[in-house]
Amino acid sequence: MASDTGKKKVVIVGGGLAGALAAKSLQSAADVVLVDPKEYFEITWAGMRAKIEPLVANRMVIKHKDYLTNGRLSMSSAIGVTDTEVLTADGESIPYEYLVIATGHNDLFPKTKSERVEQYQAEYNKIEAAESILIIGGGPSGVELAGELVVDFPGKKVTLVHSRQRLLDFVGPKASKKALDWLTSRKVEVILGQSVDLKSHTDGDKMFKTSTGETIVADIHFFCVGRPLGSSWIKNSVFEEALDAQGRVMVDEHLRVKGHKNVFAIGDITDIPEMKQGYLGQNHAVLAAKNVKLLMDGGKESKLRRYKAGSDMAIISLGRREALAQFPYATLIGCFPGLIKSKDLFIGKTRKTMGV
Repeated sequence: MASDTGKKKVVIVGGGLAGALAAKSLQSAADVVLVDPKEYFEITWAGMRAKIEPLVANRMVIKHKDYLTNGRLSMSSAIGVTDTEVLTADGESIPYEYLVIATGHNDLFPKTKSERVEQYQAEYNKIEAAESILIIGGGPSGVELAGELVVDFPGKKVTLVHSRQRLLDFVGPKASKKALDWLTSRKVEVILGQSVDLKSHTDGDKMFKTSTGETIVADIHFFCVGRPLGSSWIKNSVFEEALDAQGRVMVDEHLRVKGHKNVFAIGDITDIPEMKQGYLGQNHAVLAAKNVKLLMDGGKESKLRRYKAGSDMAIISLGRREALAQFPYATLIGCFPGLIKSKDLFIGKTRKTMGV
């Protein structure tokens, strides 16, 4: 099934950080098609900074064509898959010899970079005009947004509501407590163990009700809760048995989808028991690309690279200078971990990796 170029056909479904890097890594060795409903990917961990500094969006939102110089973008969503083809919402059937699944989470983002950058500008305008801000969700996005707001807009009233009993519940209790203390010391009101009912809320209404009946008054709100996994297109397909009960794709030690020797999965969609973080998705992409190349070149399966789950390390930026870091050996907060991430948020490093 070699293409007109004589190269093997590789289809990558999902153009987030992991899928984009996989496409870049394979485009010289294969006939690559990237399936993604938008013309760009974004450096997701910089998104909270872009809300308070819109110019950042121009650097963190990157068009696929800027790095995918030797492949093709199918700007559509995958709606189904067979053993040999990916089916898109636009009616295209894209044949493959190797498939990489990288659909992560379902996100409702606009199709073009200009529209996405305009969204960030609009959010900044809302923040600038508001006196009180409600953040729903105390995971990394919610905590990082709160950190950005209290540093750049210290006069605004910020309330954070989280349904769990501690912030950042994917890290250890010590890190959670440090984050809570940092936010409350900067006058963020943190409400734990409650949720906010947005279904009964109408646009423009500044009154929000929590699950215990508490009323919160805020000019604007941000919903920073995890999104559903992007695996619905795999259900009722030949790969359905590779989905676990949570909808994640089960992979082996080589990142191959279980039961399929020519299909790989990378990023947040996988069932790998590790924190779901962008840099780990990039590690998946690099390893999967090397394994695809080895198989395309007729290499022995015994030579396939094995993936080792990442350590429980996380860095949460807290404004422009400080951060919270959980390392295997220590948990730190302040300017030292901030030097690692908070100034540039790895934007420059990621752009260099992508060659843009």
